[in-house]
Amino acid sequence: MTDPSEPTEHTEHTEPSGRTEASGLPLLAQLRRLAGLPLEQGETLPPQAYTSPAWYERERERIFERDWLCVARADEVAAPGDYLRVDIAGHPLVITRDEQGELHALSRVCRHRFMDVLPPQTTPERGRLTRLTCPYHTWTYRLDGRYAGQLAGAPLMNKVDFGPRERAACRLPAARVTQWQGFVLVCLDAGAEPLEPQLAGLEGRLADYGLAGWRTVAVEAWQDVPANWKVAVENGSENYHHMGTHARTLEPVLPGRTTVLDECEGRWFTMFTPYAHAPGAGPPQGMLLAGLFPQCVLALLPDSAVWVRWLPTGPATHSARFGLLVPPGTEPSAEQLAAARESVRVLQGEDLVAVQGVQRGLESSPGPSSGRLCHLERPLWQFQRYLAGRLLP
Repeated sequence: MTDPSEPTEHTEHTEPSGRTEASGLPLLAQLRRLAGLPLEQGETLPPQAYTSPAWYERERERIFERDWLCVARADEVAAPGDYLRVDIAGHPLVITRDEQGELHALSRVCRHRFMDVLPPQTTPERGRLTRLTCPYHTWTYRLDGRYAGQLAGAPLMNKVDFGPRERAACRLPAARVTQWQGFVLVCLDAGAEPLEPQLAGLEGRLADYGLAGWRTVAVEAWQDVPANWKVAVENGSENYHHMGTHARTLEPVLPGRTTVLDECEGRWFTMFTPYAHAPGAGPPQGMLLAGLFPQCVLALLPDSAVWVRWLPTGPATHSARFGLLVPPGTEPSAEQLAAARESVRVLQGEDLVAVQGVQRGLESSPGPSSGRLCHLERPLWQFQRYLAGRLLP
């Protein structure tokens, strides 16, 4: 008998009434069915999509090793020699900037004995270096221009067959990297389609904000959060939960029920929630929520923004990174910055309760969902279509 959690195709079974009995279908067949539903009939993904190790491996291979992923803001690696460590589904990378201002995304795995050249136990997530030096046997790699990642030094190798030709060929593998609206995105697949044409509509929606010039003023990172990465992405992609999870914090200020969702297609979404007590004159003020699948969401307010990126660390765990942004010319005081950071901490703490609670429910083998997606959960319906485009054969 086929295990429903295995990511294999299967022929649908139809009951005499004509209703599709989806709960017994393998996951790929269930995803195909869900992605074909209209929004008005949308359902949540089956529980196994958030718990199955086999499904996670398929996501790792077909999404995180092939698609463009948002990992940082460009101003976090603004000067020559700046670096940022990032791990993408088992692939240790470092983002660097060279003396010509170009960004590079290099493997952190030393070509000698495969040591992480920036181990998290002994090096900060961000910093500045002139070269990358492996702490194991001190092999050193360049960071400058077209030589980025090339071996610069390997001590005590003159008595073995490791001459100039071998040294020149020894370099850290590089991933593709691009900047968009001030964000840094990387892609492990050299053959992936360019990112920018996929975001033309979102580019237009964000044009009035001048987001490329916004500045990072605070960052917080969480490691190994006990929930599948999609649980966190889905939670961050809708305001329907304001009335429950954020009933005493966000809902009185930005009531989720008043959210207006844009008609979007493809790998991005936007929605606008007006302030509950906005002044009557002038254009409406509030929060623009924008998402970039598979794993990034941005919440834009008139005077600040918070962006989040999630990356899986296993079938039922993920890391999360939150950045607080301010527009050009804004200099928050120490008190304002502390208050903003506390607000983010409180709201994300509320969300953490929700995503952990959902994951506990998913791991209890609850059976298929018997509800529908709310119209405010349109991005989740879009997300399913994105997943189908990457995961189905």
